[in-house]
Order: sequence, then C-alpha cells, then structure tokens
Amino acid sequence: MHRKKSLSAAFSAALLSLTLLTGCGMLQSVPDSTSAVSDGSSATMLTDGADGTDGQTNAAGRTDISGTAEQTAEGTEASGSGAGAVTGTAGNGSGGGNSGGDGGAVTKRTNRTAGNGGTAGQQTVTESVTTAETKRKTPDDILSGMTLEQKVAQMMLVGITDAKTAQEAAADGVGALCMFALPYKNKTKAQVREMHAAIQKKAAVPMIISADEEGGKINRLSIYKNLRSAPFPTGRELFEAGGWTAVISGTKEKSALMRDLGLNVNLAPVCDVPLDSSNYIYDRCFSLDASDTAEYIGKVVTQMNKDGLGSVLKHFPGYGGSVDTHKNTGYDTRDYSAFTDGDFLPFKAGIAAGADAVMVSHNIVKCKDAVNPASLSPVWHEILRNELGFDGVIISDDLGMDAVTNFTGGKNPAVAAVQAGNDLVAFADYKASVPAIVKAVNEGTIPQSQIDASVLRILRWKQKLGLL
Repeated sequence: MHRKKSLSAAFSAALLSLTLLTGCGMLQSVPDSTSAVSDGSSATMLTDGADGTDGQTNAAGRTDISGTAEQTAEGTEASGSGAGAVTGTAGNGSGGGNSGGDGGAVTKRTNRTAGNGGTAGQQTVTESVTTAETKRKTPDDILSGMTLEQKVAQMMLVGITDAKTAQEAAADGVGALCMFALPYKNKTKAQVREMHAAIQKKAAVPMIISADEEGGKINRLSIYKNLRSAPFPTGRELFEAGGWTAVISGTKEKSALMRDLGLNVNLAPVCDVPLDSSNYIYDRCFSLDASDTAEYIGKVVTQMNKDGLGSVLKHFPGYGGSVDTHKNTGYDTRDYSAFTDGDFLPFKAGIAAGADAVMVSHNIVKCKDAVNPASLSPVWHEILRNELGFDGVIISDDLGMDAVTNFTGGKNPAVAAVQAGNDLVAFADYKASVPAIVKAVNEGTIPQSQIDASVLRILRWKQKLGLL
C-alpha cells in the first residue's frame, strides 16, 4: 500500500512538471535567420543583402528533440516523436488510454493546439513554431514598388567611358550600362572585377552591365593584353579556321571571360547580311548569305544561353548596304521581300534560339516607313513584335549617333524612341531623358501601361541573368 502511494505521488509530480513546462511555453523556436524543415532534409533561404546582392543561409535538417519522450504507468502509455529541429515536451496519455500522441514544437508560422486521445484519456500537445522565410522578390514585386521616375530610369542604357560616371548612373537608378573600352585600359582582371562590383553596389536594383565584344574590329575588353592575349576574332574568322567547333569554342571562351569580369550581357551577335564586301557593315558580319548567317546566329545564341550571358541581336531590320549611321543618315530602298526572304532569317533564328534582346538600327528603311529611322519607327517595332514574334527587350541603337541627331534637329530623341516601342533607350544623357519621358507620361503622350510593360521585360531579363 505504501509502495502504491509512493508511485502515485511520483507519477503525479511528473505530470505536474510536464504541465508546468508546457503551460509556461518553454518550447524553443527557430530564429528568424534560419529555415527548418520537419522531414530532416536541408533547406535554403535567400535573403536580400543591403547592397542589392543576394545572401544565402543554409539550415541543415536534423532531429533535435528534448523533453520527456515517453511516460508509462499503470495501464497508461504515451509516446512523443519529432523531427527536423524539434524541441519540446512529448505527448502524454493518461487514464488507461491506449496511446498518447506526437509531441514537440514543429516549425510553422502559426501556434496551434492539437489533441489526440486514448480510450479513457485525452492528451494536448502545444506546437509553438516560427518559420522565417525571406523570399526573393519577383519582377512584378519590384515593379509594383517603383515610382514612375524609377521605372523610366530602368529603361536607360547609358554609355560609359569612366568608372565614376558608371557609379553615378548606378546610384541614380539607371537600369543598364554599355561599357566602352576606356574604363578597362591598364586594368588587371582583378581590378576590372572590383570596378564592376563597386558599380553594382551602388544600384538599388542590380544592373545590366554590357559591352560590345563582337570580335574583330569591335571589341572593348580583349583589345587589352591584361585581359586577353589577343583580341577576339570574328565569327567568320573562327569558322574559316575551324568550322562550327571553333565558333562554339570561341563563343564559350568569350562568355567565360565576360562573366568572370562581372559583365552579364554581350551586345552581340551581329545578324546583318551585307549586299557585298564593300558595304560598311561587312567586316562585322558572318556571311553574305542569309541562311548561313542564320545558322551561325542560332548556334551562338544557344551557346550564350548555356553560358548564362545575355545576347542582343543587331541591327534590325538588317543593315544591308547602308552607310555608317554613326556619321551619316542611312537609307535603304529595297523591297520588303528582301527582308522577309533574306535579312529577317538570322533574326528569326536568334529569336527561336532564345535571344534576350534585339537592337534596332537608325536606317530609314523606305519600304515600310519612308520618314523615320527604324529606331524611331513604330511600324518597324510592330513588325518585330507581330511578324517575327519577339517578346523580349527591344533596344534602340545609340541615340547620340548623327543619323538620329540630324533627324531630330538636336532635340532629345528619348521620348520618340519610347513612343516607337523601345524598352531600353541607348543614350548617354539619361539625366535629360528620364524627366522628358516622365513628363510625356504625365501629359498622356506615353501610356503608363507601356512603361510598365517595358520595365517588366527588363526586370525579367535581369531575373534570367540571375541578377534578381
């Protein structure tokens, strides 16, 4: 009799202790900086760094149970179990019940009470859990939090000749940079990486940092021996030296160098098909044959996508035999069939291969618009969207070129470029362009919905590049 009373008293004390521990909330929760999973697997949580970069915290799944795991006495059986960073007091059945229930704190956002009883008894388990999970912002999330001025700034592709201007543009919220050769002069690879990192650190939204690394005459990086032993050759030179194997190998090497140095977009490849070898654009082109050029473009864009480097097809609708629009106004008088049967083929191949962007030339192509340069022509932008089915980012060629400034009489062409349908405006004077475009939106000249659509395309491109 005395032994039974002692057992009963001890069991009552144990129950009281369990009740007090549970009732006082002495259950550990997982700190907000980690993410725990109950199945014992590993979890990864991404957090946005203060400087616009992404950080990572890994929480390895584990079983970590503390408290009373099992209580049995006089026909009462209870057991508790947990997994994946679980801490707490196990379930306890009483009063002749057949079994107790699972217990412990399992990481969840909400606190809840769950009951699971035996035949003649009930058990109550309190789960007090916090799962902290910071999600990566989507392009739609970023867009919804932007002012009109911030959106328009994202539409600027600014030409850069020095690191200081690049950092200033980044701090001003510009969406993209076109790096010319001068910032890379006399720099080592490490210094170039540091320069690009410092630029990105200034940006609230990570930036597209691009350069024209076409090969041959147009290179910005590989002309410096500190960055490559010799300038990259053209696609035609690679093919003549080693066929498609050399073209693919050269594309991979170029992508690797640019990515390693902190660039994420190459303003290439060139889709133009010149009429003959005397044409201005010839030295930058793969072939005089549109079908051969289309095959080249398809292979290069496919490889660039594999390498994670953004691509830009240029110069729509096709340069043909036009003059240098950096210095002159170019006219193209060919029939539209010359484009549908020839010049469009490389662009179609690049689009089919997943090209990210298309750059539009300043040539006045009379068969569809006898007045406006293609870069400022809504007609040619509609053809690119509707006939060629391109839904990516459309970029104007540099609006500071003479073909445009002559056409506009020296006036800022940025508003006309957006009205035409460009998503990214390639123009160095963003400080004048942004307020001009904002004013046009506020006055109803440019629909707000058009701005939103353009910025969303740009942000989705950044997401594809791993910047968001």
